[in-house]
Amino acid sequence: MEPINETLKRVIKSPDFSTRYESVRNEIIEDPSVQKFISENDQQITKSVVDRGLIKLYEFSGQKQDCHDCPSVRECKNMMKGFIPKLVLTRGMIDLDYVQCSQKLVEDKRNLVSKMISSMHMPKDVLKARLEDVDFDEDGRIIAGVAANKFINAIRETGEVPAKGLYLFGKFGVGKSYLLGAIANELASMHIQTVLVYVPEFLKEMKNSIQDQTVHEKVDYVKKAPVLMLDDIGAETMSPWTRDEILGTIFHYRMAENLPTFITSNLDFKELEAHLATTAKGDQDSVKAGRIMERIVSTTVPIKLTGKNRRINQ
Repeated sequence: MEPINETLKRVIKSPDFSTRYESVRNEIIEDPSVQKFISENDQQITKSVVDRGLIKLYEFSGQKQDCHDCPSVRECKNMMKGFIPKLVLTRGMIDLDYVQCSQKLVEDKRNLVSKMISSMHMPKDVLKARLEDVDFDEDGRIIAGVAANKFINAIRETGEVPAKGLYLFGKFGVGKSYLLGAIANELASMHIQTVLVYVPEFLKEMKNSIQDQTVHEKVDYVKKAPVLMLDDIGAETMSPWTRDEILGTIFHYRMAENLPTFITSNLDFKELEAHLATTAKGDQDSVKAGRIMERIVSTTVPIKLTGKNRRINQ
């Protein structure tokens, strides 16, 4: 059997191989991006350097260096998805460096933003909301928009998150929840974590969590959120336990720690206090309801949202 090194020598010296090699070499060298790199480094790049670096040049020319028309990192055609090859000189040798493409930078930023928002039972359209898509077309909505921007701008100007959130109330379908989601996404872009909670389902979950003993863990997570958003409070079936041990604990902690809370409800402050005072069995406890309302009033700015029912008109 012929030794492998002798076989390689024979193949390399064959006319067909030499022709193919020169054809591939010329095709690589004529690549405009390769030409540009050689031109920019003409003082250091010789024919010998090119020949030794031909494999790297081939790897470079076979990949995309511009991803403006790439739909997503998942569909990237390059060897390293989401990375663009860059030709470099390292100790007189041609080498490749890989840098993140613009598409990957955008997707990474989007993923980081999405990780800044935790949701409990919130609809997907709310989680995708953006402030620029909110219609601030009526007096109450304009006031809400101004208040939301004031909160956000205070963070930009001072680097501190204000202690007071918003209490958005109004009739069904006027966009209260959507506005919460829009504010949450704006805060996420500033790397401020928000927890959004749909209150009726959350309180049901708390009752079910008694059996697996995770109530304390879940309440702890919600009450300590950097920014907490409670959606549709007042729509739940109230019990002394959910009022005092869940809502009471959350509001007391956040008031004591100066953590901002945003709330939406169909009820104004007076109506919400009446709701909190009455349990599903018809029992009344105005003292405990008043204690919770005192915390809500002291930590939120009430704003009434008005306008048409946007769910009906979608």
